[in-house]
This record gives sequence, structure tokens and C-alpha cells, in this order.
Amino acid sequence: MVEADGGTGARVGERLRAAREQQGASLEDVAARTRIPTRHLESLEASDWSRLPATTYSVGFAKSYASAVGLDRNEIGEALRAEMAGYSTKPAASEVFEPADPARVMPRWLVIVAVIGVIAVVAGLLWARQRELTGPDDPPAAAASQAAATGPAPAAAPASSPSGPVVITANEPAWLQVYQQDGTSLFQGELAAGQSYQLPADATAPLLKTGKPEALRISVGTADAPSVGSGTTVRDVSLLPADLMRGGAATPPAPPPAAAP
Repeated sequence: MVEADGGTGARVGERLRAAREQQGASLEDVAARTRIPTRHLESLEASDWSRLPATTYSVGFAKSYASAVGLDRNEIGEALRAEMAGYSTKPAASEVFEPADPARVMPRWLVIVAVIGVIAVVAGLLWARQRELTGPDDPPAAAASQAAATGPAPAAAPASSPSGPVVITANEPAWLQVYQQDGTSLFQGELAAGQSYQLPADATAPLLKTGKPEALRISVGTADAPSVGSGTTVRDVSLLPADLMRGGAATPPAPPPAAAP
């Protein structure tokens, strides 16, 4: 094993300090080269094992120090291990290392600003959540007073009339007749269950006659119209979209033509 004094009678810390001073370097210079905290370098030079971490880490520090000042890193490492052999060091897990390069540390003011920003965001989210749970700030009385001052609200615009093709679908077999108000027949016959008839788009005054109105489903575009009857024959039921959506208002048949003189 290599002697702790390297044959010169000096301890490892003394040899490291002598080599550093011979180069004219300061502890801060060595800390910048090795990325070792200055306090650990001071403890190495003073052989103060109580302020150093576990032997493994301390030997690694000594090797890096030796390389920085031109000494044999392996010899220095073995010599330091021999010096620390009889000293019980603290567990490595309890040691907190400090970065030696201040440029790598986040400025304190930036940390404070970041913490304040996070607190502000959390407070804003809590405030918004509270507003959602409690509703608007104005009490009901204030809302009523404001409504009275501004006058009644404008009436809602009437719903637009339904649009789209008129389709008659049989839920079960049913006979029907579709004709114009002037008597022109558009369709006459029986629809099987599931069969449909679509009213021509150019029909001007179409009417419906059927003996089984409850079996028919009439739709205007995508909307279903109310039933046009139940259990009895219906006739002259208007198939205009607006009339169907009002309940299939019947249109009286056209009067017979006047007799020729």
C-alpha cells in the first residue's frame, strides 16, 4: 500500500495545499475547475474529516483536486483512504452537496417571482370556481330593479315555419288518396307497412283522404306532424307544411262549377 505521506512526511491535505500554492491558484480557482464546493476543499487541506462526506466521496474529491494541481490522482486517493481508514464518516445519504458554480443556480429573485406567480394562478382559479358555485354578484332585488328600469324584454321572435318535403309513411297497411283542391288526383292506393309517399314539390293545395289516419305518420322535413285523426275516415286534410304542424287543418272542397245558362 502507498504510504499516506507519499514519502515526504506530509499529509494529503498539506500536499494538495502546497501544490496549489506552488501554482499560484486559490481555492476558488480549484473549485471552478473541479466543481467541488470550496468548503470541502478547505476540509481536505485541513484534514478535517468531520466536515467531509463518506470516504468514497472524499477520495473522489481528493483525486479531482490532485488532477487540478498536477499530482498523481491515484496516489493521492490511496493516501487519503489510508488516512481516513480509522475515522468513521457520516453516511453518504445524509450529505447535501452544493453546486460550486453559481451560474448553475437559479437566482433567488427568480424563485420568489415564480412562487408568487403560482400562488396568483391558484388564487384566480379558486375565485373563478367560487363565482361558478355562488352565481352572479347582483342580488335578485337588484336584478329586478334593473329589469324594471330597462323596460320589458322584447318578445321572442316566432319560430320559423317548418320546411322540407312532406312524406307520408304507413306504420301498417292503409288506403289513402292525395289530391289537389281542384280535384286533380296525385296518388290513390294502399301503402304497405313501412312504405312511404312523398308529396310533389309543385303541389299547391294538396289534400288527404284516408280511412285509417292513425296508421299514418306524416313528416315535414325532419319534424313529425301531429296525427290527422283516429278511428274514422278523414278527408280534405290540408297537406301544406304550416297546416300539418298546426294539426292538419282541413280545407273545404272547391265549390262545384256554376251551371251554364
